Amino acid sequence: MRQPEDMASLSEFDSLAGSIPATKVEITVSCRNLLDKDMFSKSDPLCVMYTQGMENKQWREVGGPFPTPETLPFPHRLSVCLTLETSHLMCFEVYDVDSKSPDLSKHDFLGQAFCTLGEIVGSPGSRLEKPLTIGAFSLNSRTGKPMPAVSNGGVPGKKCGTIILSAEELSNCRDVATMQFCANKLDKKDFFGKSDPFLVFYRSNEDGTFTICHKTEVMKNTLNPVWQTFSIPVRALCNGDYDRTIKVEVYDWDRDGSHDFIGEFTTSYRELARGQSQFNIYEVVNPKKKMKKKKYVNSGTVTLLSFAVESECTFLDYIKGGTQINFTVAIDFTASNGNPSQSTSLHYMSPYQLNAYALALTAVGEIIQHYDSDKMFPALGFGAKLPPDGRPPYPRCPQNGNQENPSCCGIDGILEAYHHSLRTVQLYGPTNFAPVVTHVARTAAAVQDGSQYSVLLIITDGVISDMAQTKEAIVNAAKLPMSIIIIGVGQAEFDAMVELDGDDVRISSRGKLAERDIVQFVPFRDYVDRTGNHVLSMARLARDVLAEIPDHLSWASLLPGPRPSPPPVPSIPTPGP
Repeated sequence: MRQPEDMASLSEFDSLAGSIPATKVEITVSCRNLLDKDMFSKSDPLCVMYTQGMENKQWREVGGPFPTPETLPFPHRLSVCLTLETSHLMCFEVYDVDSKSPDLSKHDFLGQAFCTLGEIVGSPGSRLEKPLTIGAFSLNSRTGKPMPAVSNGGVPGKKCGTIILSAEELSNCRDVATMQFCANKLDKKDFFGKSDPFLVFYRSNEDGTFTICHKTEVMKNTLNPVWQTFSIPVRALCNGDYDRTIKVEVYDWDRDGSHDFIGEFTTSYRELARGQSQFNIYEVVNPKKKMKKKKYVNSGTVTLLSFAVESECTFLDYIKGGTQINFTVAIDFTASNGNPSQSTSLHYMSPYQLNAYALALTAVGEIIQHYDSDKMFPALGFGAKLPPDGRPPYPRCPQNGNQENPSCCGIDGILEAYHHSLRTVQLYGPTNFAPVVTHVARTAAAVQDGSQYSVLLIITDGVISDMAQTKEAIVNAAKLPMSIIIIGVGQAEFDAMVELDGDDVRISSRGKLAERDIVQFVPFRDYVDRTGNHVLSMARLARDVLAEIPDHLSWASLLPGPRPSPPPVPSIPTPGP
């Protein structure tokens, strides 16, 4: 039986290069000779990648939604910004996924490998092979802390297969191709039925090897399948090289994972760009059958039904197109932060340096304020008793004391209002996010023509009181043009914030799933530079919390109304007949 190499799961990540020139590199992970932990089928391998922080040396997971056995067959690649002056230490851990649980301790640990990005890029053909081993500890998927590997079924010191890491510099191509295929008269592979065919697309690498870049869905019990339309970045398909070979393999799906090879064909992006024509009808050939049978013609044909290409809009495209960013800040004034007059408080106003709240606010606000034309930002607070009589806390008190107009002029104005609030309000409770989320959602709902996008920054110490109401508010807001950034300060466990982030499991409320992930959470402590270099560490903080906003803006462009004009797609000269 022939089948693709075990593919590990990774998702996109951009590390900050700061002012140092960086090159964007795509890392592809595959494995060979993995331990087989499943009794009646092959393993469902998942690779989790960790990078070690340059400042605090803590391990941090790089990953997206937790894949399940149903989604694992789809390829996953990792994009990082490589700064040659820096040693990027990485850890790759491989698991056999047994359920939909995002808790890695629930899955079988298959092994780990350590290397630097420079090792991969510097290897012949930018392809590095390393043995997978099981040490005494693996890293925890949520905190980056060690946990016993033996608890996951590992045997310390045992070699567990090989991990193959390849890297290639990514082009700046922003085109996205959308296409659909069908097949005709494929070989019958099932004894009691026909075949359950699916397609696997491979991009050729610079060293002559191939990397999976897409898999179609499985079409059950048919020799004449019509697969669904799919979209793929041209960069993933051929890295912007229109003549690079694209290999397509056809398989018959089997429940135990030992899929039957039907045949293959090759093409290129330039050929596909011709669209539906006689040039895009491909014979599916099984090389072994062709060698054995003199009268062998093919194992069926695959036809391109449609092809279209458009260019993705960037964040700057939206801003140039007239989209306004409405920035709102909400500060946690609950008693759990500690007495502001004491140096142990998260709100302590030192005469020598900014506290964590002010640093986080400045790092994000300094960047995002330039995309707001009037520079007037509502500054709210929650959890405080208000002067002069210590009234019960208003769910979204204005930091400037003006209930009618809580807006402040620029980041300096917000900082001034924040310091004023610390001198006048009493820290109390509870920590309710829902009122501020709902307040900003009303603003976002008022203008849905694509001309405005709302961003809410919540800075909190992590102890949330209205989780159910907040989840409901976020689910309702997910269909509006807005994003929520949450920065957790202090040393609390931020499990609730991770849940709201929705990277692992999309949040839901009362059985209703959020239409999209609109929350980005980061813990402030991950960006504390022990050397005192706040400029670089806060720049990294701003980069990470704002990383998802362009994708959120892309979703907003689907709303009715004006949207930016994408850059023109370059014409592709096609070869003669």
